[in-house]
Amino acid sequence: MTQMTQEEIMANTKTVVQGLEALKNEHNSILNGLTSSLELTVSNVNSGDCSVVEEKKGLVQKSLDMIDLGLGEAQVMMALASHLQIVEAEKQKLRTQVRRLCQENAWLRDELANTQQKLQASEQAVAQLEEDKKHFEFMASMRKYDQDITGDDSSTETKQDKPKQDDPVVDLFPDDDTEERSTMSPTPPSQFAQQVNAGYEIPARLRTLHNLVIQYASQGRYEVAVPLCKQALEDLEKTSGHDHPDVATMLNILALVYSVQNKYKEAANLLNDALAIREKTLGENHPAVAATLNNLAVLYGKRGKYKEAEPLCKRALEIREKVLGKDHPDVAKQLNNLALLCQNQGKYEEVERYYQRALEIYESKLGPDDPNVAKTKNNLASCYLKQGKYKEAEILYKQVLTRAHEREFGTIDGDNKPIWQVAEEREENKHRNKENVPYGEYGGWHKAAKVDSPTVTTTLKNLGALYRRQGKYEAADTLEDCALRSRKEALEIVKQAKGTPILGGEGGDKRRSS
Repeated sequence: MTQMTQEEIMANTKTVVQGLEALKNEHNSILNGLTSSLELTVSNVNSGDCSVVEEKKGLVQKSLDMIDLGLGEAQVMMALASHLQIVEAEKQKLRTQVRRLCQENAWLRDELANTQQKLQASEQAVAQLEEDKKHFEFMASMRKYDQDITGDDSSTETKQDKPKQDDPVVDLFPDDDTEERSTMSPTPPSQFAQQVNAGYEIPARLRTLHNLVIQYASQGRYEVAVPLCKQALEDLEKTSGHDHPDVATMLNILALVYSVQNKYKEAANLLNDALAIREKTLGENHPAVAATLNNLAVLYGKRGKYKEAEPLCKRALEIREKVLGKDHPDVAKQLNNLALLCQNQGKYEEVERYYQRALEIYESKLGPDDPNVAKTKNNLASCYLKQGKYKEAEILYKQVLTRAHEREFGTIDGDNKPIWQVAEEREENKHRNKENVPYGEYGGWHKAAKVDSPTVTTTLKNLGALYRRQGKYEAADTLEDCALRSRKEALEIVKQAKGTPILGGEGGDKRRSS
């Protein structure tokens, strides 16, 4: 006998319940008929018939009781199945929480191991200091005997010069002058210089903190990400000093978290600090300097300060052209950002020049199927639309859709048409009073606009809006319907991918509060 699944058991149980309900109703009707016949028999004073009817009535009543018992058991089975489903959901929820706790436990283990190492190093330092203290006390006692020989005046001076034991800094450095003790730190400045000059590798704990900051920030848990980032920054400054490239990297990460929180002023201060450090340590023409300049320009752009952002973006472009070459893909990315800043200022000629140059770099270095090619064509088409150059924009949109069609469905021919050509044919049929038959799934075009190619979906919407502006409503409806289908499919994929974390919502809140 094959093993039945839980859904099959539930379906069969419901079927049995329906059958038992029908059987119960039938037995009730039979029981009512026997009761009526029994009353007639009693009125006719026929004892033989009465006993037969009573016996039938008893059998029917017994059968009815068994049916009620079966219905009760079926209800219990259904309630048990529902309870098992709830238990399974709770089990999945607890598994998700266990995975998260394991991740955090691993980080805490790293934290504990690092703290133990620090404690061991501190104990060794304390032992060394105690030895030094004993040596200094011995030397002081020797000086005291030497000064006793020279007379009472020298003894008085020794008492006045003896350091006070309640000053912790004096305990560490008993040989330094009084004026220097007020500005002294437990770690000598020369030690900082040696660590900076010798180079610095981020320890394992800081790499863990760096990854956790990115993870928590992407989840919107800024109340956790910001303290972790500050802790990593503090550790880096302690071990390497403030003017170190790794400090600048951590400042960039913290600035990114602040910008996502709309704390633009704090983010700008951090980025300016990171820029100064990188220019000082790496040189003014280093790619990391260009990256910081670009981040600062993007931040100014978010605040609407396009004029302040443009020179920063241009300087980043010059650095990348000088270091990487004028045909490098990173140069094309910088050209895209610069074009966007100029577009917000209405400098459309410069915008066209920057986008066209970026497009040439992408096509020559990364190939026509690279996602950046379609994105740049969309951006350039948007610039054309703002200038009223609808024909040029339409050509670019059609190029994007045609390339996507060829990549997904093969060479275009009479039976394999891109979606924009189908839309225009439906528009022509409408004007010729021909009925448009349903174009099933638009030739599968929802597959070409999957969740991993949002540029295609955007192009469908943009070209649809352009058709609508030109009065081609049937063509616009065709493209917009295709874009809507792809968006629904993308949302379903995202929901399925995020289904497990959603189950652990309540537990996650409790863990955060703890």
